[in-house]
Amino acid sequence: MIAPPDPSKLPAAAQKVLDPKAPAPLKAMAAKGVVLGLKPAELLTVLALLAEGQDPAADIARQTLQNLPAPVLTGALGADLEPLVVDKLTSSYLQDAAVMERLLGMPRIAMETVEAAASRCSEAVAELIAINEQRMLAHPPIIERLYMNRSTRMSTADRIIELAVRNKLELTGVPAYKEVAIAIGQELVVERSDEPTPDDLLFSDTIRQGVELEFDPTKEDTHVLSDEGEEEVAARFVPLYARVGQMTIAQKIRLAMLGSAAERMLLLRDSNRLVAAAAIRSPLIQEPEVVRISTSRVVSEEVLRAISINKDWVRNYQVKLNLVTNPRTPFPMSSRLVPHLRESDLKAIAKSKNVTGAIATAAKNQLARKTH
Repeated sequence: MIAPPDPSKLPAAAQKVLDPKAPAPLKAMAAKGVVLGLKPAELLTVLALLAEGQDPAADIARQTLQNLPAPVLTGALGADLEPLVVDKLTSSYLQDAAVMERLLGMPRIAMETVEAAASRCSEAVAELIAINEQRMLAHPPIIERLYMNRSTRMSTADRIIELAVRNKLELTGVPAYKEVAIAIGQELVVERSDEPTPDDLLFSDTIRQGVELEFDPTKEDTHVLSDEGEEEVAARFVPLYARVGQMTIAQKIRLAMLGSAAERMLLLRDSNRLVAAAAIRSPLIQEPEVVRISTSRVVSEEVLRAISINKDWVRNYQVKLNLVTNPRTPFPMSSRLVPHLRESDLKAIAKSKNVTGAIATAAKNQLARKTH
């Protein structure tokens, strides 16, 4: 919560319109930026305070802040603005790199303002935020928000993670921080450049390609079974699979957390355990994806273990059944789910040749307990 400025320090004209007893028409005029005798910074302070309210004048003030006349905005940016004013302007001009450069340099900008900007800003603004290492180290959530922002360049994401690792920070806002920290320690982190690197373009293009595929995990999988019963990439996902294959481990981990469902389904099956672990921890993963991947016999035991200990996911009966019948699920996990299966499924599992002997025996024992 950013503390509001003290109205008593403003000129009398400003105090008059900010008075709680001020007439609604007067407040409405002020919300449109019509307050005589105020400097640009003072006018913006009035607008910021009015925008904090819940009345009609607040809506008008917010609209005015988004469409300030150039002389007013330029004049205000030359002053030492109040933290609340900087916050309001940042929300309104987040995609304007020139304005954001001035705002990010404000001496009294709140860390919360930078953190909020980092989560939604454009590539150009992300570069401006990432330059200030001292501020990121003082407030690590800025690093987390930048890393989890798709617009942040991949090379920049690598650098800020390396900065965090080097300074022994623990980034709880990055779900797969442990995995990416290990990966970044094994890779060469490139120096900052004005233009995106080839890896930056590869990452952003792959993100875009994944979205354009319009993959629905409730209707299809990225993999199909071959004639030999082995999983292989379905034809329409081969180009995406090839692009993903060009990525470093650190890039795959970030893609696993930020990419599309199709990309997660590919990366959940990745042979590198760090990548697969990141994919199952993605904040974007949905239950239909979990249902699909719980049937796969090529995913790592770690992925299946992560699914089995997630209380929300195992409430889904199909997930429980898939985990029990998947031979790759660690026995301590699958056996724990056996008592929760329906009798008809237990009978099928007890006779099945496609499950492990230990699970077939567990199903038989559970049936015996039900009949006594």
